[in-house]
Amino acid sequence: MPLNLPNLLTWMRIAMIPGIVGVFYLPDTMMTVSEKNLTATALFIAAALTDWLDGYLARRLNQTSAFGAFLDPVADKLMVTAALILLVELDRTNAVVAIIIIGREIGVSALREWMARIGEGRSVAVNVLGKIKTISQMVAIPMLLYHDRIFLFDMSQLGEWLIYVAAALTVISMFYYLKMAAVPLRR
Repeated sequence: MPLNLPNLLTWMRIAMIPGIVGVFYLPDTMMTVSEKNLTATALFIAAALTDWLDGYLARRLNQTSAFGAFLDPVADKLMVTAALILLVELDRTNAVVAIIIIGREIGVSALREWMARIGEGRSVAVNVLGKIKTISQMVAIPMLLYHDRIFLFDMSQLGEWLIYVAAALTVISMFYYLKMAAVPLRR
């Protein structure tokens, strides 16, 4: 495992997950609900920004590695999964939405692994639709964690709409990846 700045940022993103979740288990005498919401939101946004930063630095510093390419999406999936489970527990999103998003992540990861084993990993490489799905999740989740108003904007309502968009994009992108995998499998 190469120890470089991009990989350290990825490990840092993973290490932030217990903080995002754990803040909601603190006694209300330590932090108000609003403070918990704000803290979890700030941690999630910081973690999401490291996702962009580690990739940028890996390319810029020429520190890409097979381990980093493996760990980065794992960190993303862990972070999104933990946040979605937390949001379901807090009754801020629908369990069906969480199941769709988490199930797709597991399914597409398994599909990518299978395709890589048969030498067809490129057929299910990340595409623009998958990136848009990820962006919509990474914007919706902090809104749902914040769960309050910012000026005239009800973040929880905006987050709810956006998480449904993310779930729809999740299903569409899953079918896209299945279609792309079907081509080499038919040969």
